[in-house]
Amino acid sequence: MAKAQSDEMVDEIEQIRLRLAGTVDELVDRTNPKNIARRRIQDTKAYFVDETGSPRLENIVPVVAGAVAVIGALILIRRIVR
Repeated sequence: MAKAQSDEMVDEIEQIRLRLAGTVDELVDRTNPKNIARRRIQDTKAYFVDETGSPRLENIVPVVAGAVAVIGALILIRRIVR
């Protein structure tokens, strides 16, 4: 009886150890700087391009308009300061 219970505990500990090892591996993968950068690049690309490779104009137009507005404001400020 004690042997069977001991074997069950050993099996349970082994399963817990394997789950923990998998969790640690996943955390190491998630916190790897190269993987973080790759995910960020993929997220940015997905924001501007859909799954078929077509540009997402609903996201591109506001970004371009904002950039043009900032550049225009900087030019205007430089002219006023001179």
